[in-house]
Amino acid sequence: MPTASRAAVTRRDIAAVFLKLGTIAFGGPAAHVAMMEDEVVVRRQWLTRQEFLDYVGATNLIPGPNSTELAIHIGHLCGGPIGLAIAGVCFILPAALIVTAIAFLYVKFGQLPIATDVLYALKPVVIAIVVQALVRLSRAAVKSPMLAVVGAAAVLATVFGVNELVVLLGAGVATAAMARPVRAASAPLLLSAPLMTTTAPASLLAIFGLFVKTGAVLFGSGYVLLAFLRADFVDRLHWITDRQLLDAIVVGQVTPGPVFTTATFVGYVIAGWRGAAVATVGIFLPAFVFVALSGPLIPRLRRSATAGAALDGVTVASLALMAVVTWQLGRSALPDIATWVIASVSLVLLLRFRLNSAWLVAAALLAGLVLHQRLGAA
Repeated sequence: MPTASRAAVTRRDIAAVFLKLGTIAFGGPAAHVAMMEDEVVVRRQWLTRQEFLDYVGATNLIPGPNSTELAIHIGHLCGGPIGLAIAGVCFILPAALIVTAIAFLYVKFGQLPIATDVLYALKPVVIAIVVQALVRLSRAAVKSPMLAVVGAAAVLATVFGVNELVVLLGAGVATAAMARPVRAASAPLLLSAPLMTTTAPASLLAIFGLFVKTGAVLFGSGYVLLAFLRADFVDRLHWITDRQLLDAIVVGQVTPGPVFTTATFVGYVIAGWRGAAVATVGIFLPAFVFVALSGPLIPRLRRSATAGAALDGVTVASLALMAVVTWQLGRSALPDIATWVIASVSLVLLLRFRLNSAWLVAAALLAGLVLHQRLGAA
């Protein structure tokens, strides 16, 4: 039983799992969720699939990096407040160190290391990993025809450009209303920190404050992060250029772990390793606070019939968002027959033979490096 397995989890176990994931979890939040589900639900049974789904849904309702918040939730559930800190830090640290090293090379040589060939082999594997997770999680999440309809509606709404938070809240309200009549409630007030209107010097405190603000109000993907960072660091303060910001986003996308380590790169470009450190702490700090505050509420929500129904709706909508993101990524990740073959073989190995996704990621990285070396020698 997962409860018994969770009782035996040590802090060293939590550190080992999330250091591993922080080192090999390429592909963005959807892939991170897939790999965490494989590690903590399928292989180690620290959580039931329903518990995992509840936390996936909950992370989509708070600002910040969703996959990092999911790691923090799991650490909190398995190891209390110290486990919370261990899981989050161990998931973030490998990526932050890798991005800092890349930023050092970038500042020194003026360009990014070439990653095109590595990504060519890696992206199809990531797509297969996410599809595998969607299949497994959907079996547990879609418990009724009503939830299937809610999930389909969430997919359509997302495709037609409805805001992600509106989709999630709408799904939760709809399923709660269908489960049990409730009085109409006012929508939660979402507060946004006011934008500064004067140019501030690039001090460590200013960098830290801007990234705390961003981490505290940002919903959505790394592409939403791009809009926030451009408004502050390019347009208003002129601390970096558009090209540097786009390079930062690329580094966040192609390195393992949280995409929000884009902040680490930006911080290094502005103020060296100290800037990288304060930017990293700043953008991730709100996630730890939000999870610590919201984590204890989730089991209580599940015990309430109405709140549990709402959580089911949010969870199904979260998987719908994940499915749309996978479809969008797949269009660019699978441009030819070779990539389709890689993705298909990977999916068979994952679903039929239950191969650990870490081995597929390692094989894809090796294949990409070999391909790059051969093309470079040609």
